[in-house]
Amino acid sequence: MTRSGAMAGAALGVILAFGALGGAIAADITPPDKAFAQPIGSDYFLADYTAYEAYLKTLAGQSDRMKLVDIGKTEEGRTQWMAVVSSPANLAKLDRLKEISRKLAKAEGVSKEEAEKLAAEGKAVVWIDAGLHATETITSQGQIQVLHRMLTAKDPETLRLLDDCVILFAHDNPDGMELVSDWYMRNQDPKTREFNSLPRLYQKYVGHDNNRDSFMSAMAETTNVNKQLFREWYPQIIFNQHQTGPNGMVVFVPPFRDPFNFNYDPLVMTQLQEVGMAMHSRLVAEDKPGSGARSAAPYSTWHNGMVRSVSYFHNAIGLLTEIIGGPTPTTVNLVPDLQLPNNDRPAPIAPRVWRLQDSLDYQMTMNLAVIDYAARNRERLLFNIWKMGDNSIKRGSSDSWTITPTRVETLAAAGKGKPGPYGAAIDPSLYKTVLQTPEARDPRGYVIPADQADMPTVVAFLNALIKTGVDVDKADKAFTIAGKTYPAGSYVVRTAQAYRPHVLDMFEPQDHPHDLEYPGGPPKAPYDVTGYTLAYQMGIKFDRILDGFEAPTSRVPDVIKVAPGAVKGSGSAGWLISHETNASFTLTNRLLKAGAKVQWVKDGAKAGSTDFGPGAIWVPASPAAKAVIEKGVKDLGIDAYAVGGKPSGATIALKPIRIGLVDVYGGSMPSGWNRWMFEQFEAPFQVVYPQRLDAGNIKKDFDVLVFPDGVVPAPQGGPFRAGRAGAQPKPEEIPAEYRAWLGRITDEKTLPKIAEFVKGGGSVVAIGASTRLATALGAPVEIANAKIENGQLKALSNRELYIPGSVLRAKVDPKQPLAYGAGEQVDVFFDRSPTFTIKSDAKGISRVSWFDTDKPLRSGWAVGQEKLKDSTTMLDIDLGKGKIFAFGPEITQRAQSWGTFKFLFNGLLYGPAVSGN
Repeated sequence: MTRSGAMAGAALGVILAFGALGGAIAADITPPDKAFAQPIGSDYFLADYTAYEAYLKTLAGQSDRMKLVDIGKTEEGRTQWMAVVSSPANLAKLDRLKEISRKLAKAEGVSKEEAEKLAAEGKAVVWIDAGLHATETITSQGQIQVLHRMLTAKDPETLRLLDDCVILFAHDNPDGMELVSDWYMRNQDPKTREFNSLPRLYQKYVGHDNNRDSFMSAMAETTNVNKQLFREWYPQIIFNQHQTGPNGMVVFVPPFRDPFNFNYDPLVMTQLQEVGMAMHSRLVAEDKPGSGARSAAPYSTWHNGMVRSVSYFHNAIGLLTEIIGGPTPTTVNLVPDLQLPNNDRPAPIAPRVWRLQDSLDYQMTMNLAVIDYAARNRERLLFNIWKMGDNSIKRGSSDSWTITPTRVETLAAAGKGKPGPYGAAIDPSLYKTVLQTPEARDPRGYVIPADQADMPTVVAFLNALIKTGVDVDKADKAFTIAGKTYPAGSYVVRTAQAYRPHVLDMFEPQDHPHDLEYPGGPPKAPYDVTGYTLAYQMGIKFDRILDGFEAPTSRVPDVIKVAPGAVKGSGSAGWLISHETNASFTLTNRLLKAGAKVQWVKDGAKAGSTDFGPGAIWVPASPAAKAVIEKGVKDLGIDAYAVGGKPSGATIALKPIRIGLVDVYGGSMPSGWNRWMFEQFEAPFQVVYPQRLDAGNIKKDFDVLVFPDGVVPAPQGGPFRAGRAGAQPKPEEIPAEYRAWLGRITDEKTLPKIAEFVKGGGSVVAIGASTRLATALGAPVEIANAKIENGQLKALSNRELYIPGSVLRAKVDPKQPLAYGAGEQVDVFFDRSPTFTIKSDAKGISRVSWFDTDKPLRSGWAVGQEKLKDSTTMLDIDLGKGKIFAFGPEITQRAQSWGTFKFLFNGLLYGPAVSGN
């Protein structure tokens, strides 16, 4: 049933919103049309989070089917609520049901017999969220309706669902719902309402990338959600709702297209297909055509960073739906090829006008289909999540192998057959001699030594694991494995745990299949990135332990606090500090803010037996420095060495800096990630928009400008990926406070002002595609991974070079100031990034990092990677009195690549220190 306008009355509104329930509606619970300014589902109306939150509290005070839980604060300080919905009898024993869910999910020490008993006693736990991507407004508005239905309906189906399930209705992005809804409703004329002109990202820092943060848990909201999913409630089904749907259809519903990740248990995929098809079947049965699966959209199950996909690595069924619609009426388009049904699109839909309530009706059906599946399969779901956890524990306790595309290619080559479903059969003995060689075994665990240089970053890595429910152990005393001794305080991550798939995915390289559009065709674009191994990105030193081992460890109970550092030595001349820790930049920023002097010792220094490499940090003694260092080393977990004399050799004296972080109207996600990083590391910055750059005299306000990936526009088809180029509103269409954010960086107006800034002694840090600035400003470099066609510089074709988000290893010159503290090799995140060739007659340019091999791939997928050999990835360029630092790889990728943060931090401090001299 659909609705074309405002509801005529409360009773009629409830019937239209919820359909025939087959039973009475509870009269003492406020319906949505009485709680909001207009009925939910009305055209041109969106409720905001303030009203939504008030309604949740009203419902919690009226219903015995709901418990309202505060799961944490958002980045803007709002409360993130979760409504726990079930029968009154179940709510009375929530602690017991939660404990059953935990025991079965973790599986540790639970026998098959006990699992069967627990499964019989427990209730299926289903997570259904809303609002993650705030401009996808249907999910939040629909949650209001489904909540009311579950709290009021008395029909047999609803009562059965409540008896057999605990449903966790959560909101992922309260800040975004408030922003988007209020922006949409700001205009009195409904026909002028829109949210395409939002001035900023709908999550404080990262916008849409809040659904790429699941394994990192950098954002507060992600941490709150992960705690409920993998440390509190352990749901068997996680339903993450999105829009918009495919053109000419209504909604994408699982199953997904290949490839799936090779680390997780296959049972999670077969169950996912069951739930997805149950959703399709209910839609079709209720005469709701237009759903599609698999080939209907590009969604796969490879990447670990999304709410529904991180679920697979935790043995839970992760669902994603993408539906059309919104508060402004639209249409279902007519696409001829979609009018023929097939297995992926069983019921085509005719073109028609589409309204918000139409989408909410579909959303209601899909919610009920998921809960109904969980109720009908309650015991099986509970037992199977134990089964998958038990499988993981067994695999982590014995020799096991993960078969990947590279190993299959090796097998085919060994047998002179062809990989794939149509390949020739080969000698079966090769299965063991090729696929199951001893050295190819999966690790029994990983040891992270406590004596590595950057332990605060190690702690950040471990906390990312812990926030996603991984068990981490810490050694109480020194121990030895395979002849190597590890100090007390080292960390151990065993793979004999339920979340083994997630552990492997964070430590081991992703081996993405060579996926083609058709045999012999070009690469088929992945859904998001292909390689993201977090241990590599963060520069963590660890050992893979292939055999069974013992270690004197105890379980880390919660997120880890960095162990306090100390001031060592008794000298009075000043302090030496290692450049190898990211936290040293926080300390440096504090020292400069306090007016203390800070220098980098170019050739390094020594303090007793401690050898500091190039760029050792030297802080001459002063009262201001002493106060900052004594407090800072404790807070940050780094050591300072008090020495009796200034180190010999040349130094670079640092200065207080003024950073301009470039952003654009509507918000750039890379810029947002950088903003979050700058706040974490206490860097002094302001956000700057194109109008300010165009005004010139930049040096008056800033010493260094940071251009994150994509904020500098680039021509289509060229070697630089085009930046954000969406339509901008007219100034008179938006509030005055946002008008200074409008504008674009242009070659004609902005580049001359940037050139003036640099040549006059300013510094520019350009990342990813924004390194176009280097060539545009006349740096003596050429783009290595490009070609000339018809006199135009063009990107190499996907058949020639295709690296759609992978981790590559690069060579580094650690004596270069940009590379201080980084070592001689580094893993970089590379996503169709530019690389460079320095012109033969170039002057005033230094090569900081480059690819020195024809096989730099560490994790992910790379077609034509050999073409990168000898090309340069990072450059230190003199231009007039200033500096340009060009970083081709995305050195701040989603705030995951801590191993390359140093290059950015060094550039921020180094450029202003030497420019203008």
